[in-house]
Order: sequence, then structure tokens, then C-alpha cells
Amino acid sequence: MAHSEKTLDSQMIFNGRVIRVTLDKVLLENGNTSTREVVHHHGGACIMPVTDQNEIYMVRQFRYALGEEVWELPAGKLEAGEDPFAAAKRELEEECGLTADEYTSLGVLYPTVGYDSEKIYIWIARGLHTTGQHLDDDEFLDVHKVPLEKALAMVEDNTIRDSKTIAGILRYALMRKGQ
Repeated sequence: MAHSEKTLDSQMIFNGRVIRVTLDKVLLENGNTSTREVVHHHGGACIMPVTDQNEIYMVRQFRYALGEEVWELPAGKLEAGEDPFAAAKRELEEECGLTADEYTSLGVLYPTVGYDSEKIYIWIARGLHTTGQHLDDDEFLDVHKVPLEKALAMVEDNTIRDSKTIAGILRYALMRKGQ
């Protein structure tokens, strides 16, 4: 049996540039009602550029909400209705100054399933070509090439804590193991 909840009412609490928050009244499968606070997000696109030497391009940037620098794969938020694949290619060039000949999907990640609608689409990029960075005016980051084995060690020792980056690196390592 598939489980579900039915929205009975939805009240807008906040409507910002990146997220919208609603307080929803829902009907549960047992006939009772409950409330759900939901963060609505257009989603994101993530790209893992991989060199022929099996090095991964990663970025290190300050994340205000966490108050620290974070190791991440290049990524960005989607605009309403934006194609995730087009956004991933855009982020590859904007953040790393690269384009690619070949892309492989690594699937979709749900970073916070309890209250957030965000989905992050992840791709591998191969056959890389240098073009030049095009950072947004409010974007400051450093680009690093990290060998896959070192990236895996950084996941293992908790240096890399970003969920999309961990998922991308581990999915890529599993994919290579299965080849």
C-alpha cells in the first residue's frame, strides 16, 4: 500500500527570492489531520567535472548559513521551470571555467526530505575544455582539482560534509567499481 497525505489547506508564511514557506493542513491516511511546514525550493543542478587523470574539480566557498568554508562540487539553484541539465552546464562554465564533451547523469538527490521540496540533479562531465570563469557578482570561490582517491578520503574523514558532493563522489566511485 502506498502511503500519502492530502493537502486540505495551505497558508503562505514567507515568499522570498530563493524559497517559499507554507504551513499546510493535511489529511492523514488514518483520517486524522496534522500540520506540515514546507520549504518550497525550485531545486538545484550539480556537476562533477572529471579529468582524464580521474581528478575531480571541486570548489571551496564560504557558506553564510553555516558560517564556514565548504568543499563542494560546482552547483547552483534552478530558476522556476529551468532545465536542470542546462543549469548544470551553465554552472560548470560559470564556476570552473569549463565545458565538456560528455555528460552522464548520477541521478537526483533529495537533501532534506522532512520539510523541503528541493531536488538536486547531478551529472558527471568528461572531455573537459577550458573557457574561463563567469562568477556572479556575489560569488567568491576557489577551484581545486582533487584526485578521486583523495576526495573519497575527504568524505571518509568528514572534510567534505556537503550532501550533494558526498552523493556525487560516492555514486561516481560505485559506478567506476561496477565497470
